[in-house]
Amino acid sequence: MNPLDDPSDPPAGWARTHVRQYIATDGADDKNGHIWRRGAPVLLLTTIGRRSGRGRRTPLIYGRDGDRYLVVASLGGSDDAPKWFDNLMADPRVRVQVLGDVFDAQARPATAEEQSRLWQTMTAIWPDYDNYQKRTDRPIPVVILERRSGDEG
Repeated sequence: MNPLDDPSDPPAGWARTHVRQYIATDGADDKNGHIWRRGAPVLLLTTIGRRSGRGRRTPLIYGRDGDRYLVVASLGGSDDAPKWFDNLMADPRVRVQVLGDVFDAQARPATAEEQSRLWQTMTAIWPDYDNYQKRTDRPIPVVILERRSGDEG
C-alpha cells in the first residue's frame, strides 16, 4: 500500500482542525479551508515519514509559479526545518490537495537561482516570511511541488 493513501494528520490543535475541515469540505470551509488568515491560500501536503514510512499530512500556505505550487519551509523562523521538509528531502514523492484536486507531485527545494524570485512570490502572499527569516540564520527554502506526469487531475 502507498503510504500517501492513508496519512496521519497533525496530533492536535489548530493544524489538525484545519486539515479535517479542509478534507471534509474540499477546502470550502470559511475558517479552516482553502483561504485562511489574511486571505492566504492553503494546500494540504502529504509527505512520507523518513523514519516511520507513514504518510504525514500538513496544511501549508502556498503560491504558484506557472503550473508549479510553492510552499515555504519556515517553521515560523525556527532554527530547525519543519519535519515535513526533512521528510521530503528523504523522499520527494508527495501528495498535494488544493481544494478538491488531489494529485501526486515531486518536491524539491528551489535552486539558488530560483530562490530569490520565488521568495518574493511567497512574501507577497505571506509577508511574515521575511520576519521568520530574520529570526534564524538558517536559509529558509522555498519548495517547488510539480505535478507528476500522468496525474492531470
